[in-house]
Amino acid sequence: MKQRKPVAERPGRIAPLAVLPVFFKLAGKRVVLSGASDGALWKAELLAACGADLHVFAPEFPAAFADLANNPPAGTLTLHTRMWSPDDLEGAVLAVADLDAPEEAERFAAAARAAGAAYNLIDKPAFCGFQFGGIVNRSPLVIGISTDGAAPILGQAIRAKIEAILPAGLKAWAEAARDWRPRVQIRKPAYAARRAFWELFTRRALGEPDRAPTLEDREALLATLDDGHAASKTGHVSLVGAGPGDPELLTLKAMRALQAADIILHDDLVSPEVLELARREATRIRVGKKGHGPSCKQAEICDLMVSLAREGKHVVRLKSGDPGIFGRATEEIDACRKAGVPVTIVPGITAAQGGAASLGVSLTERSVARRLQFLTGHGQDGALPRDIAWEAIADPTATTVLYMPRKSLSAFRAKALAAGVSTAMPAVAIMNATRSDERQLVATLANLPEKLAAWDDAGPVLVMIGQVLAEVQVLAEVQVLADVAGQSAKAAEAA
Repeated sequence: MKQRKPVAERPGRIAPLAVLPVFFKLAGKRVVLSGASDGALWKAELLAACGADLHVFAPEFPAAFADLANNPPAGTLTLHTRMWSPDDLEGAVLAVADLDAPEEAERFAAAARAAGAAYNLIDKPAFCGFQFGGIVNRSPLVIGISTDGAAPILGQAIRAKIEAILPAGLKAWAEAARDWRPRVQIRKPAYAARRAFWELFTRRALGEPDRAPTLEDREALLATLDDGHAASKTGHVSLVGAGPGDPELLTLKAMRALQAADIILHDDLVSPEVLELARREATRIRVGKKGHGPSCKQAEICDLMVSLAREGKHVVRLKSGDPGIFGRATEEIDACRKAGVPVTIVPGITAAQGGAASLGVSLTERSVARRLQFLTGHGQDGALPRDIAWEAIADPTATTVLYMPRKSLSAFRAKALAAGVSTAMPAVAIMNATRSDERQLVATLANLPEKLAAWDDAGPVLVMIGQVLAEVQVLAEVQVLADVAGQSAKAAEAA
């Protein structure tokens, strides 16, 4: 088998952005607003909430503006009972207006550009230098949402969903992070120790978001920072299951690990969509192991993983599917323990679960299946393992899932049939399970190897065998008959 070395790689380029999400610091800064409409009133409240020195111009103001000026949420708000002029924009960092006439909107935008102010014309995107998005306020945690004006109702719906799942109590934790940061910085911890502190802080905040952090929380976390300073030179390793490919199947724990990683050692089979969710600053190193193809040596992967952790890095070993199912987790766990490197395991959705979900079947249907068994399609020599318990494979009440079987499926069929498995036993091959390019091949165990051999694609394949697939087989046969009938009808029409 050809060997290859671990290869560092850049994350994919960021996809094009319709707008750049930025956050203005407005405390004490001059901001100008022209207009007294309901839309202008909301913008005035929003800008004042940011602590701006806000000046509002209009020929007259409704009572709501006077109420806001007398009691702004922050900053100052001054009402000027007249129309705006270009001189009013001098020194402003932002300029916002609600103006009906397009020529007046253009004049305001031109004056703002001349004054060097970012500008927004309410409900007139063609005249805007920046846009206001939907806001989720847990200040100092603030989330902005924009659809670039394409679907404001969709943006509102997304905001509502985030509001529903983001506990209001996170505001207090975000405030604590801002207040405690100087106490962390004064200790001048090493990078690894500092990152470990904030990971512990985040774990506590997300674990108990509905209570306010206390002085006891602060002192306990700072104590770990002090105690762990010397030990922080040793990082840790997380063996993380990436699932079969669909990024929505990642666990929350896997997401947190990817966002906290310094180094990501990943398999070839980890999908680009999953890698896109990782912390962008993390170094990514491909350490692929392909059955019957060029592969990195397992010993090299273990050595690299341990050496990086000893440098104080948080190393995420990202594996397709679940690390504990044909993922060589044992070798990597042993290497970490032998080196004294802390290691944790984050399980993932294995390909069999993803494939079964795509097929819409239960692998342990109680009326026909009493047992579920996972089997590798090849041993260390690349051939079908010699120690398979064929009596278990022949059990008619078992569902068997065969991983990585393409090269050995014919040999598996011969031995399975010889052991008593029916030639009509339903079998399904699934390539790229749960991904957008997933393919399914429904057959029987007797004819599956030849059908699968006709597939030229190089994606990962697993095979499911068992009576739980009988309905899938029937539906596939019905679809074939429907396709033939449709083709015959088209041929008749053409004739």
